[in-house]
Amino acid sequence: MIIDYEVLKLIWWVLVGVLFIGFAVTDGMDMGVGTLLPFLGKGDDERRVIINTVGPHWDGNQVWLITAGGAIFAAWPLVYATAFSGFYFAMLLALFALFFRPVGFDYRSKIENKAWRNAWDWGLFIGGAVPALVFGIAFGNLLQGVPFHLDELLRPYYTGSFFGLLNPFALLAGLISLGMLTMHGAIWLQLRTAEPIASRAKHWAKIVGLATIAAFALAGIWLTLGVDGFKVVSMPPLDATPNPLTKEVIVDPYGWLTNYRQYPWTLLFPALGFAGLGLAISLSMRDRAGLGLIMSGLGITGIIMTAGAAMFPFIMPSSSNPNSSLIAWDSTSSHLTLTVMFWAAVIFIPIILIYTTWTYVKMWRRITVEEIRAQDKLAY
Repeated sequence: MIIDYEVLKLIWWVLVGVLFIGFAVTDGMDMGVGTLLPFLGKGDDERRVIINTVGPHWDGNQVWLITAGGAIFAAWPLVYATAFSGFYFAMLLALFALFFRPVGFDYRSKIENKAWRNAWDWGLFIGGAVPALVFGIAFGNLLQGVPFHLDELLRPYYTGSFFGLLNPFALLAGLISLGMLTMHGAIWLQLRTAEPIASRAKHWAKIVGLATIAAFALAGIWLTLGVDGFKVVSMPPLDATPNPLTKEVIVDPYGWLTNYRQYPWTLLFPALGFAGLGLAISLSMRDRAGLGLIMSGLGITGIIMTAGAAMFPFIMPSSSNPNSSLIAWDSTSSHLTLTVMFWAAVIFIPIILIYTTWTYVKMWRRITVEEIRAQDKLAY
């Protein structure tokens, strides 16, 4: 079966989005738990309970990010090269923060020393909060355009700085990312732990969830009134050989609203973001954390899809030379590469989903302090 090149380009835009959503919903939950660890656990036993709720799954969930990175490298090589040039120090910051997670999980309990374990708890906090913040900041900068250009050989040149990434709108986007993942982790803890941790988690889910809704609304207003978007005004046929320099792009103050005007059904995405977070808070307050977790995941999906629908077909717009912007139609790999990768995804993604679901079902239970103490007695 031969799939048209144009269709494959669109399919891979969707698939990469699915990988990022999968990462946010699964590993984002783990990062939210890490962010809350020093605040919800009032003693060593309680913190061990919190860690054990994500201990069996966090490394598998992180594979979503690795797979997304590999998919970008193979499907959008120009995006990969440009992003890792422009966001190099930001990516390193997130990567080094993530290093705290495997080391913290493995070494925290090696020594029965309060200072030692407390230090690793804060390390796990860094491993959860910093990447969540950095990923949101990256999205905030994409919406504003990244200062780069391509030369005649399609070599990317980044002209910005690390501190330039830390602008007010990008920081707001980072807080949205941190907030939605922290709320997601709080509802997970409410579902998987007993009292008193569950009640504390419910309290944090409400506070962080309401703050995230407010920040999401503020970002929408800011994006509409204060952030210029981009618009493609001419380009070769969608199935043409990729060359980003063969199109014309203009800066449009309302460019990010174009898709919402042309396709009103896309307004369902921001509605899903607000409704999902709101219902998650409501269900959490009524101690229905299972449904609340599902709604939280849908809220995260809605927020990510809101940004994706606004930007499409842009992947990495250029603020310094709009014609160098990378879009879904002209920054992809060859037809053969996209085809081979597509069939690999069709085969392996369902297998991964089935295995992941099986692990959660097999290890599903509430974890209590009494269980932790009983394990300590058996160890002696």
